[in-house]
Amino acid sequence: MNISSSCIFTDIPAQLPIELCQTLFSKPTIRIERIVSKGHCSSENEWYDQNQDEWVMLLQGEARLTFAQSAPVDLKPGDYLLIPAHCRHRVEWTHPDIESIWLAIHIFAEPVAE
Repeated sequence: MNISSSCIFTDIPAQLPIELCQTLFSKPTIRIERIVSKGHCSSENEWYDQNQDEWVMLLQGEARLTFAQSAPVDLKPGDYLLIPAHCRHRVEWTHPDIESIWLAIHIFAEPVAE
């Protein structure tokens, strides 16, 4: 058995022309991602409408999530929330000068292919 560790705050490219999304762990009913944003946001009329629940925590930076049927949520380091399946949402804003590092856990009701 080979057990190793990694750090969620390292190996971030100096330039982020697009948001960085990396799968850290995946099983048929769960996917854990590291997302790094730096001034990135959703397109103006783009809404996420996911089939799965998503639990997110902002580890570093600042961000604002907007919801189709709820008030916007401003996030600072340590803030987390559960976004239920089919809750339409978008990333309204992330800090343009520092990396916003997210931990996102996608929880699927039915197994999906890895």
